[in-house]
Amino acid sequence: MHPFLLASANDAATAIAAHAADPDLAYIAGGTDLIGLMKDRAALPKRLLDINTLPDMARIEALPDGGLRIGALARMSDVAAHPDVRRRFPVIAEALLFAASGQLRNMASMGGNIMQRTRCAYFRDEDDLPCNKRRPGSGCSALHGLNRNHAIFGWSEACVATNPSDVAVALAALDATVAVRGLAGERTIPFTGFYRLPGETPERDNVLGRGDLIVSIEVPAGAEGRASHYLKIRDRQSYEFAVVSAAAAVAVDGRRIRSARLALGGVAHKPWRLTAAEVALRSASLGDIEALKSALATSFTDARPLAHNAFKVELAQRVALRALQAAGARA
Repeated sequence: MHPFLLASANDAATAIAAHAADPDLAYIAGGTDLIGLMKDRAALPKRLLDINTLPDMARIEALPDGGLRIGALARMSDVAAHPDVRRRFPVIAEALLFAASGQLRNMASMGGNIMQRTRCAYFRDEDDLPCNKRRPGSGCSALHGLNRNHAIFGWSEACVATNPSDVAVALAALDATVAVRGLAGERTIPFTGFYRLPGETPERDNVLGRGDLIVSIEVPAGAEGRASHYLKIRDRQSYEFAVVSAAAAVAVDGRRIRSARLALGGVAHKPWRLTAAEVALRSASLGDIEALKSALATSFTDARPLAHNAFKVELAQRVALRALQAAGARA
C-alpha cells in the first residue's frame, strides 16, 4: 500500500486552502473509490485530508418547491432510503440501490460517488499498460484492445473509457446541478457540464480544479420526477458496474408523452443525455412501441462502436425503451 499522511479539516475554508496549495493532497470522505485507486497505484496522494467532520454537508433536504438538496457528505444508503427522495425522484433511489453492496453504500458519499474514476481495466491495471488517464501521453490500450465495456459515444483516440457512476446517470437526466466551493467562492455547475469528454486530456474527468470542494447536489423540481425509473444491465446480478444503463423520467397527458428526460450510462466518458430522442418523443403514445423506438433511434446516429462493443448500440436502445415504459407506468 502506498504510504500517506492523514489529517482532518474542521471547516471548509481550511480544507479548500490546503487542497489548493498542495498538489499531493486529496480529499477523503468514504474512501470507497480512492483507497482502491491507491491500491491499484492509479492515484498516489502523499497526504489525505478527511473532510467527514465538515459541518452541514451531510443533509438531505426536501425543498419547498419540490426539489432536493443533497449534501456532498450524505451517504448513498441514507439518500436511497430517504422518503422524499423515493417519493419525488424514484430514479435516484433506484440508481443508488443498483450502485454497490449495502456495506459500500453505508460508507460511500454522494460527492465521492460522482467523482469516482473509470473502471477501465487498463486504467486500473497494476501492470501499467499504456493508459492516457493514468500516464498522459502513453496511449490508450483499450482503443485496439479489449473494449467490450467501453464507449460508443464521445470517445477520442486518446481514451475510450466510460464513467462508472449509476446515480450520475439519474442526476444528468434530471438536470441536477453541483454546488462547488473554491478559493473564489461558490459556483453552480450544471450536471451535464460537470464531466468532460476525453479529447486530448482524458486524465481530467471533470471541470473541477485544485481547491474545489463539492458542497451539495441540487435536483430541481420537475413534472417528470415522480414518474421516473433506472434500469441497469450488467454481467452479473450482484454488485457489478453497468454494461449499459438508462435513466428515464416522463410527464404525460393521458398516455401521450408531454416531456421526457433520458440519459444513458456505460456508453461514454460522461452520462450521455439523449436530447434528440427527448424532442422526438413529445406527443408520442406510450403504447406505440414503434414510435418510441423510432424516436429513441434519433439519438444513435452519432454512435461509434468499437471492435468489441457494437452490441451496445442495440442494447442501449432497448434499455432506454424499457426504462421509458417503466417510468410511464408510474405516471
